[in-house]
Formats: sequence, C-alpha cells, structure tokens
Amino acid sequence: MRVSPRRMALVAFSALAATTLFCAPAGATVFNQGISVHHDAYVAGDGTVTLSGSYHCEQASPSGAMQIKATVEHEGGRLSIGAEQPVCDGTERRWVATAPGRWVNVRPGHAVVTAELQEIRMSGLMPRSVATVAQDRQDVEVRRH
Repeated sequence: MRVSPRRMALVAFSALAATTLFCAPAGATVFNQGISVHHDAYVAGDGTVTLSGSYHCEQASPSGAMQIKATVEHEGGRLSIGAEQPVCDGTERRWVATAPGRWVNVRPGHAVVTAELQEIRMSGLMPRSVATVAQDRQDVEVRRH
C-alpha cells in the first residue's frame, strides 16, 4: 500500500502537534498575559468607585475578544465592574474601572480587589465561553476621592 507524500506530511504534523500539546507544562499558555491590581482604590462623595491596575496581553484568538473585570469586596458587599476594552499588543498598560457604588456601600477603609483578564470566545454573534487567562487579588485601601 502506497502512502501519498501529502498524507505522510499531515500525519507527521498531527503527531508533532499532539506531542507539543501533551508535553507542555501544566501552567503554560500560548499567549503572554498578565494583570495586576493597584494598592489604592477610590470612592467619591456620590459613591462612585474607581479601581485600577495594569495589564499586558497578546492578541486573542481569531474567534475571541479580551475583557477586564474587576471586583471589589467591602464589608460583606461585592461589586463587579467592567473596565475599558484592553489593547492586546504585548505592551504593559493601565486599566481603570469606574462604576456607581449605590448598590454596594463602599466606604474608605480596607477592601479586597480581584482583577481578571478574560477571553471571550464567540460563536457567531453570541459568546460561547469566557475563560480567565490572568488574575490578581490584592488587599487595598479605599480612599476618599
């Protein structure tokens, strides 16, 4: 039985891809991505909460988009805020998330902030899945702004 060169190349490529996939360390990712939380958060007189930090990421997969989600936990309350759309070109950049805090009474003092860099995989126009690709959790000091 004769095997065509094209089929042989496909089999070799598949074997190489499987070896690479299953031999990678458990924590390895395809993209270089990271996020951090700044140690200060702010609350305005009207209750508006501002969280910030920095991030870096590579371009999302062709069928996906990136987003930043920040969550502040303060005195039993929890508020999740979406930040601006990240620019994923490998450069370290600053993120800022601001939202009205009227549903969670955030006041000056100790809080915990979690920032997540997430990849949204799309199926047509609808999100298929959301995966957290980088995360940071910090104790912060909420200050009056």
